Order: sequence, then C-alpha cells, then structure tokens
Amino acid sequence: MKRQDYITWDEYFMGIALLSAQRSKDSNTQVGACIVSDENKILTVGYNGMPTGCNDDDMPWEREGAKLNTKYPFVCHAELNAILNSGTSLKGSRLYVTLFPCNECAKAIIQSGIREIVYMSDKYADSEETMASKLMLDMVGIKCRQYQSNGRTVTIEL
Repeated sequence: MKRQDYITWDEYFMGIALLSAQRSKDSNTQVGACIVSDENKILTVGYNGMPTGCNDDDMPWEREGAKLNTKYPFVCHAELNAILNSGTSLKGSRLYVTLFPCNECAKAIIQSGIREIVYMSDKYADSEETMASKLMLDMVGIKCRQYQSNGRTVTIEL
C-alpha cells in the first residue's frame, strides 16, 4: 500500500520558496520564490538580496532614512531573482512566492510568461504598489491564489 501522508505539490513548492527565503540576508524581510513548469518541474528559485557582484556587507539594509541609505533602491526581489536566474523559458509556468509581488516584479512576471501565482502572504495589500500589481496581473489574466496551509509541520535538520 502506498503512503498516504505525503505532501501536496503546493506544499512542496511553497516549502522550496520558504527554504529559499532563508538565504536572504535581509534582517527584516526574507522572501523566497520557486517557479515550476506545468509538469511540476522546478525551473528556478530566488530570494531577496543584493545584485550579483555588489558586496552585501557594503550595501545598506536599513528600512528608514534617506533613500540611498536604505535597501529599497538596491535589493533585487525574490521573484525577479528567480526570473533572472532561469536558463529556460518560463512561458506557462507557475510562481510560488512567500509575499505577493510588487508592481515592479509584476511587470517582470508578465513579460516572462508566468501564468499563475501562488502566494503565502499579502501583508502589503493596501499599498499602491500591490494594488498596481494586482491591476496589471488581472488585466493580462494571470491567476493569483493564496496558498492554503493545512497546518502541517515539516522539520528539516541541517
């Protein structure tokens, strides 16, 4: 008899996104992304961090202050990192991400051909960036759905 308590595809891919988020060096917000094909094959992953070649020890990680003294003009979001890390077409793929994409990432998602977004948190739903993102994603017919946790705990010992 086959095992019945295995994790679902959504649990598996959101788990990969959550694990990817643990690579982020941002002390406040860790976001991870996992993009998969319609055949449930992982195409690419990403997390929020500084662009390749920029020494993150020399970059600002602050959330407040003069803009150039904060992380905001510099950090590459998880979704964009996953898209840029991909070595293959993402057309028709599905994005699992721990935080609903901002408007800038939505543009990259649209341009890359991703057709569905499964997100965990929408904590910035009232921000203009997220509202703009949802307008664009809806306009082009990208399906967005919130991940539904069943409360299962998976422990990984490293």
